[in-house]
Amino acid sequence: MNVLKKALGLLWIVLGPTSIIFMFIQAFEKIGLAPEGVAKTNTALQWGIILFIFIPISTGLVVFGYYAFKGEYDKLPED
Repeated sequence: MNVLKKALGLLWIVLGPTSIIFMFIQAFEKIGLAPEGVAKTNTALQWGIILFIFIPISTGLVVFGYYAFKGEYDKLPED
């Protein structure tokens, strides 16, 4: 079970930055496709909010994966 925790820890460490990069690519693509004017501004604002919320979540994935990989979750409480 501890090997599985460490393997999943590596997965979380890789998934965090990968998901941030993917979200930025999507944001640039969607903002670029939006028509000029208010629609482009609204699209940029929406993606800004999405990224503002999503970056700390991805950072949390990396931290959680780091602790899992280092073995911090190997000894769980008995009760």
